[in-house]
Amino acid sequence: MRCPYCGEMESRVIDSRPVGEGVRRRRKCANCGARFTTYERLQPRNIFIVKKDGRREEYSRDKLYAGIRKACEKRPLPTGAIDKLVDSIEAEIYKMGKAEVTSSSIGDLVIQGLEKLDHIAYIRFASIYREFTDISELKQEIDNLAGGEVAPSNQLPLLPPEVVNSLMQRRGR
Repeated sequence: MRCPYCGEMESRVIDSRPVGEGVRRRRKCANCGARFTTYERLQPRNIFIVKKDGRREEYSRDKLYAGIRKACEKRPLPTGAIDKLVDSIEAEIYKMGKAEVTSSSIGDLVIQGLEKLDHIAYIRFASIYREFTDISELKQEIDNLAGGEVAPSNQLPLLPPEVVNSLMQRRGR
């Protein structure tokens, strides 16, 4: 492993721990003595995504991550929530054991994950993925979502409880 500080190829593993689907290793450079962290993940076989128009494209974790991140942009989510969601979706894709997976099956997995994670991110993603043709379809989806829980329990609040209470007291005047 090349040292990111001096470029030396020799390094020694100081500590190794399992992390999710991979291994985290702390290393020490043999030349400059700097310490750095590397992550290893098993490189599974290539999977191809079959698009709606029939094209085939190699699966890209980065593309999946970017789509989910865009939907979750500026949302109060716990640190690492997007990474966990991407990891779980990727694990489901590989569990299917197929060489080709349809983009709609991946989209369904993303929709299911976002619905549990954050309702606003879910609506953002669903509005593109489900290609709503008019506002009534979008309203129906929001009404279906509002019929359940108000907000996912693991979602962080936008405002601290004391600010919310203060605003509610002012409103009551």
